[in-house]
Amino acid sequence: HVQLVESGGGSVQAGGSLRLSCAASRYMYDNGCMGWFRQAPGKEREGVATIDTDGSTRYADSVKGRFTLSIDNAKNTLYLQMNSLKPEDSAMYYCAAEPDPMPPAARLMDLAYNYWGRGTQVTVS
Repeated sequence: HVQLVESGGGSVQAGGSLRLSCAASRYMYDNGCMGWFRQAPGKEREGVATIDTDGSTRYADSVKGRFTLSIDNAKNTLYLQMNSLKPEDSAMYYCAAEPDPMPPAARLMDLAYNYWGRGTQVTVS
């Protein structure tokens, strides 16, 4: 069983920055993928950014150039640096991990992930 614990959410003004962290209870990264998803009230959960075993990252078009994903394998921790935040970035942000390989086209799809954190709220005003 894997536990993912997110932190770093909060309230900021538009244009501000936040860094989210996701600590995994064990190393998840040999063959799979980790990433961040978000869900705003009344909307479906959407993929924000993912990273796979060769270090390739994928970003939703809405966050490209503003958000940066990184991973510290020694700490089993995934980070999401969010800059130039906009009100439309407000959502509950979830960390997700999947230890099994997945096709590239699936990496921003929430159904491809079996392990989820409980989320951290980001509010941009």
